[in-house]
Amino acid sequence: MALSPLAGKPAPKEMLIDPQQLVREYYVRKPDPAEPAQQISFGTSGHRGSPLTGSFNEAHILAIAQAICDYRRTHGISGPLYMGRDTHAVSGPAQRTALEVLAANGVETVIQGGNGVTPTPAISRVILAHNRGRTDRLADGVVITPSHNPPEDGGFKYNPTNGGPADSEVTNWIQERANALLRVGNADTKRVPFAAAIRSATTYEHDFIAPYVDDLRNVVDMEAIHAAGLKLGVDPLGGAAVHYWEPINAAYKLDIAVVNPQIDPTFSFMTVDHDGKIRMDCSSPYAMARLVGLKNQYQVAFANDTDADRHGIVTPSAGLLNPNHYLAVAIRYLLRHRSGWSAAAAVGKTLVSSGLIDRVVAGLGRSLWEVPVGFKWFVPGLSDGSVCFGGEESAGASFLRMDGMVWTTDKDGLIMNLLAAEITARTGKDPGEHYRDLTAEFGTPFYSRIDAAATPEQKARLGKLSADAVRASTLAGEPIVAKITRAPSNGAPIGGLKVSARSGWFAARPSGTENIYKIYAESFKDERHLEAIIAEAQEIVSKSLEDR
Repeated sequence: MALSPLAGKPAPKEMLIDPQQLVREYYVRKPDPAEPAQQISFGTSGHRGSPLTGSFNEAHILAIAQAICDYRRTHGISGPLYMGRDTHAVSGPAQRTALEVLAANGVETVIQGGNGVTPTPAISRVILAHNRGRTDRLADGVVITPSHNPPEDGGFKYNPTNGGPADSEVTNWIQERANALLRVGNADTKRVPFAAAIRSATTYEHDFIAPYVDDLRNVVDMEAIHAAGLKLGVDPLGGAAVHYWEPINAAYKLDIAVVNPQIDPTFSFMTVDHDGKIRMDCSSPYAMARLVGLKNQYQVAFANDTDADRHGIVTPSAGLLNPNHYLAVAIRYLLRHRSGWSAAAAVGKTLVSSGLIDRVVAGLGRSLWEVPVGFKWFVPGLSDGSVCFGGEESAGASFLRMDGMVWTTDKDGLIMNLLAAEITARTGKDPGEHYRDLTAEFGTPFYSRIDAAATPEQKARLGKLSADAVRASTLAGEPIVAKITRAPSNGAPIGGLKVSARSGWFAARPSGTENIYKIYAESFKDERHLEAIIAEAQEIVSKSLEDR
C-alpha cells in the first residue's frame, strides 16, 4: 500500500469529523437489515462500524443490547454488568442507548461515575474481581469502543463472565439474535427513556480507577519504578486511559508526564497514519510521530489506543519499538523475574507473531502456546494460570500477577507500558537495548504485513484452504518445512494458511471487512530475503486459490 503524503504529519482541518453530524446520523439514520454491510457483525473485537455508512447506529445498539440481555437470561447470568466506554464521538450516545435497554430489562448495570470513560482492561479486571470465588450472581461486561479505529467509527464488544473477549460461540449467538431484532425494527426490544434508565434502581455509578490503580502493585513492580526515579512520558492519544495516569503517579510517587491530556472527539491532535487516515494506533510510527519526537526527553515513553488495550513503547535507544520486538523483550524479562509463576506455565502467542518469540521461549526451556489470531484464545490459560503471558503481533498483551494468579483476560496496554518502566528500572537498560541483546543472540528478524486484493469468493476459499492445496516445495530458496491451516497448540482453524522454512515464514488470512487478504511475513536473513518471501507468498496463495 502506497504511503500517504500526509503520513506522520498533523491532521489537516479538512480531515476532521463533525462530531455533531456524527451523533445526528447515529440517531437518525436507519440501517437496512437486508444490506450485509449494515447488519450486525461481531468480529474478533465486537461489532464495529460508522453512523455515516449505516453500520453503527442507534438501531444496532438497541438490538445488540437486547440480545445481550437475552443471552444473560438464557445462560443464567444474574450478576452485575460492568460497562465502560472510550472517547470516540458516538461511544457516549451508544452507552446511553444501551443503558435504556439494560434498565428496561432489569439488568444491574455499573458505569464509571461522572459520565467518565473506562479502559478495556479495567472492565476485565473488575469482572474477574467480582467473580473470584463465586458460583452464582456472576458478572460480565461491555466495552463501547472501536479500539484504534478512525474518529467516525463506533464499536461495541461483550466480555462474558470469564472477563475476556467473547468466543465465537457467544458472539454468533448474540449476532444472530441481534440481527433478528434488527429485521423486525426492534419491535421486541425493551426500552425506557434515558432519564428513567440513569435513575433506575439497577443502574449504579462506580469508580473503576482507584481499585485498578491500587491493584497494579500486584502485577508490576511499582516500587522498583519509584526507587529508580525514572523520568517517564505518556500520551493517552485522547483515549480512556487519560484519567488513570495522574492517580498512578500519586499512588506510587512516580514521575510520569502526561504529554497530551486532551480529549477531543475529532482527535485533531493526532498525526496522520500511513494510509492518510486519523487512527489512534500506538504501534504506528506515523500515528505516534509526536511522541517519537520526544524520545530523548524521557527514559521511557509510552502510549495506548483509545480503549487502552494496546501499547506503544518509545525509548531513546530505539524510538518506537516494533510490537513483536517488545513482546520478545517482555517475555524474556518476565520469565526471568517472576519467581511466583509456575515453571510449567506456557507463553502464548498468535501464529502471526514473530519467530523471535519462539527462539526466546525455547532458549529458556519454556513451552510455547501458539494459537490463531484473536486474544480470546488466551482466556482459558490466563484464567487458570497455565498460560503466564498472552501476546498478539498487533501490540496487545496481558500477563499474570506476581503470584501467578490471573490479572486480566483481555489485553492490558497500561501494564505493558509500566512493564517497560520496570524493565528499565531493574536492569538499567531500556527495552530497545534489551532488543539489541536478543538479536545478538538469536538473529535479527525482518517482519512485514501487506494487503493483497482478493474477491469475496477467493477470501472464502482462503479461509477454508487445505494445506494440501499448497503445491510449492520451497520458500525463498529454502525447503518448506511446515504448511498449516490449524494452530499448532490447540488445533483451531487459523482461517488461512501458514508456510514455514528454516529462515522465514509467511501467513495469509482474508480480511473480515475488505476485499483483501493479509500477508504476514518474516525473515531471519535480511530485507531482500523478506521481499522474496512476500513475492512467493502471493504466488503460492494465488495458485492455491485457483479453481480446480
